Amino acid sequence: MPNRPGHFEIQYDDLDRAKDFYTKVFGWKITKYDMPGEPYWMIDTGPKEETGINGGFMKRGGTKPPPMSGMNGFCVTMVVDNFDEIAKKILENGGMEAMPKLAIPGMAWQGYFIDTEGNTIGLHQADVNAK
Repeated sequence: MPNRPGHFEIQYDDLDRAKDFYTKVFGWKITKYDMPGEPYWMIDTGPKEETGINGGFMKRGGTKPPPMSGMNGFCVTMVVDNFDEIAKKILENGGMEAMPKLAIPGMAWQGYFIDTEGNTIGLHQADVNAK
């Protein structure tokens, strides 16, 4: 599934409040995922046999946008075959790096970019050798 949405992330200010909201409204299962750095919480949105993608909660890294700002708290991560190639294309076409490429040990390479319209895009390249 290269170059297609494969994961989403929701930023939070108050984890308990966010977990409570999404479990009560949508019935999502939320579990802690152990990795270096800030705690990460996996979101399971439903059975694998059904259409949809899963995601995660991550602590907001900056100032919360004001109310009525439109789209402001979700990030879609694109699953790619070659992180470096797609990152280069993003930069060549007017995008910017928001968070450098990092290893999710034993799973993947992950990084974040800003598109030409100010939206955040995640890149994820599976790699069990990532360290």
